[in-house]
Amino acid sequence: MFTNSAEQNHHNDHQVIELFQLDRTRLDSLQQKLNTPPRLLSKSAGRPTCSIFKIPQSFVAVNGKHLYYPHIVSIGPFHRNEPHLQMIEEHKCQYLSQLLTRRSDLSLETLFKSLQPLEKWARESYSEIIHLDEHEFVEMMVVDGCFVVELFRKVSRLVRFEADDPISSMSWIFSFLLRDLLRLENQLPWFVLERLLEVTGTENERSLGWSLATLSLNFFSYSVENLDAGKFHHLQGKHLLDLLRNAFIPQELETRQRDLNHTNTPSHVIHCVSKLRRSGIRIRPKTADSFLSLDFRHGVIEMPMLTIDDFMSAFFANCVAYELSHKNCSTYITTYATLLDCLVNSAKDVEYLSDHNIIENYLGTEAEVANFFNNLGKDVSFEVQRCYLAKMFNDVNHYYENSLHVHWASFRYTYFRTPWSFISAVAALVLLILAVLQTVYTMIPYYKN
Repeated sequence: MFTNSAEQNHHNDHQVIELFQLDRTRLDSLQQKLNTPPRLLSKSAGRPTCSIFKIPQSFVAVNGKHLYYPHIVSIGPFHRNEPHLQMIEEHKCQYLSQLLTRRSDLSLETLFKSLQPLEKWARESYSEIIHLDEHEFVEMMVVDGCFVVELFRKVSRLVRFEADDPISSMSWIFSFLLRDLLRLENQLPWFVLERLLEVTGTENERSLGWSLATLSLNFFSYSVENLDAGKFHHLQGKHLLDLLRNAFIPQELETRQRDLNHTNTPSHVIHCVSKLRRSGIRIRPKTADSFLSLDFRHGVIEMPMLTIDDFMSAFFANCVAYELSHKNCSTYITTYATLLDCLVNSAKDVEYLSDHNIIENYLGTEAEVANFFNNLGKDVSFEVQRCYLAKMFNDVNHYYENSLHVHWASFRYTYFRTPWSFISAVAALVLLILAVLQTVYTMIPYYKN
């Protein structure tokens, strides 16, 4: 019996081994995958040198392609050769031809040789492997980069637009160019544009004090109010989007960020406008150079006016994606977008902010603005303890949780919000006083007797 059992076990083991046959083809396929470098997310994506990223698909699904993808011009490799962007490709070549005609001492060979040493460095600025050979990649940098630099020169009137140039004569093209040149996927590295400006520039241009920063910000000032390009002569960026982002970050915020370790950090962000008003917290406009400069004093949140339109909505969406993708990037715009997401819960909240000159709305209805900011806050990883508004969040929450403020403010909000509620409250108070007097006068004879 023992012998038969052992033979049966040996037979079963042999059966198991026979059932599992190695598939050599599958193993070879897996080995090939192990030896193939990533194509959709390169190793450079995790390095500080990488600054131009593909937008996460979750952001595109929530906010829509129109905020992230170029509409009229492709800059860089991510949207190169897409059919709907071919119209401006012809104008890129025209701008390059005009540059070479104007500067007879320049040649295509000079431009190519000036950018070739930057080719490897430029590739590492992109989060994905670029499937262009060295010559194609350098050609792309020359054509796209010269178009951008020449466009900036023409807009700043250092060079004249051609009489029949549709970019200057058709306003809708210029509006789309403004938005397309700040989209995260549609960028060239900053050092590429700087090199081209240096190589193609003139002594007269340099003597007038024009830098790449002032040229770029002067271009974007057509969509950003009160943007003084002259103040940012030495400002730098990883690319054009980062430059405009840096122009909105005042120096004082850097100090506030460093002082975070000395303050109590909040456990959550703040409530919406309607709830804050019920607790006695008011919101009023303030004058500042940047919309990021907020304060909270004595129950009042002070916010600079923000103009929200197609340009600024694209700016916010792409900045949030950039700040969450870049390894060493601060999160000032993401923090501000999260604040607005918290403040705005409905169209009524947007209406209140518009009526009090906090938001100047050119985007759409109040409901559309509320929907935009609420969507902007979705799928965003946000560390409230480390953001530059941490102290303000903490102070607002402390004020909100003070029961005396809440009860008094709730009473005022309920009974004195409108003239009719005030009249009703006064009438009820008069009736209460009359009822008390009637009771008193009724009881006086009783006590006398």
